[in-house]
Amino acid sequence: MIRTLDEIVETARERGPYVMAVANAQDDAVLEAVRIAADKGLIRPVLIGDEKQIRDIAMTAGIELGDLEIVHEPDKKEACERAAAMVSEGSAQFLMKGFVDTSAVMRAVLRPEYGLKGRDPISHVAVMEVPGFDRLLLVADSAMIIAPTMEEKAAIIRNSVAVAHALGNAVPNVAVLCAVEKENPKMPCTLDAAALSAMCRNGEIPGCHVDGPLALDNAVSEDAARHKGIRSEVAGHADILIAPDIEAGNILNKSLEYFAHAKKAGVMMGAKAPIVLISRASPAQSKMYSIALGCLIIEQKRGT
Repeated sequence: MIRTLDEIVETARERGPYVMAVANAQDDAVLEAVRIAADKGLIRPVLIGDEKQIRDIAMTAGIELGDLEIVHEPDKKEACERAAAMVSEGSAQFLMKGFVDTSAVMRAVLRPEYGLKGRDPISHVAVMEVPGFDRLLLVADSAMIIAPTMEEKAAIIRNSVAVAHALGNAVPNVAVLCAVEKENPKMPCTLDAAALSAMCRNGEIPGCHVDGPLALDNAVSEDAARHKGIRSEVAGHADILIAPDIEAGNILNKSLEYFAHAKKAGVMMGAKAPIVLISRASPAQSKMYSIALGCLIIEQKRGT
């Protein structure tokens, strides 16, 4: 099982390169990440966007574009469309969001004519390498579904489990997070958590263990779980943390990054191909890790 982000990169190097379309590539951190990933043999990128801006930004940042393919498309909406079309027709295996709103990329991906929409809603999965932990932690959803219903939370779990499987974790432990560990009708997320746990036990959410409601402390700390008398496969050993809503997920994600100094990667899951997406404020290294993660997910999809 892969336990660090650098291991993701090394594993992806053994399996690549994959063709990745970058929608609106005119961003210095994106170009730096793409250049690093290409040099490591992870990808053969296709940079879609305003060619002059791409070249000017690269020159200012000291990034050598070399033989990287550039498709000139100055219109941001059309650049997203061209990236989605490349994945649809098979000339690219996955795509990456560049300097453009997430909504523009998602509108292109969800166009019926491209056939990229999967069975489940699309959700974001962050993979965090937190100092002091012996495993990677997955956090969902911190960027896409604002106030998920119980059915959407089940989809978020399935999307997250697919990422865990790509990392070699055959049966990940999924903690459905709430503020308390007991069902409370005044806290609907606790009822959702209990229902999701039952769905997993009934085989409706396969390939993982699900437990909830769990507070964050007893999801990741054996001592906290033991002190509160909580016994399950998940308590104290969670691999995947499912937030009750986007606010909680986003705060947890960024708290781990800025307070705990976690390194991270991020992808959108639920479409026919992964979409590399991480905060525009995240450094090039995080974007490169996200590209490597996308490569592993492609390989997992091929295997299944």
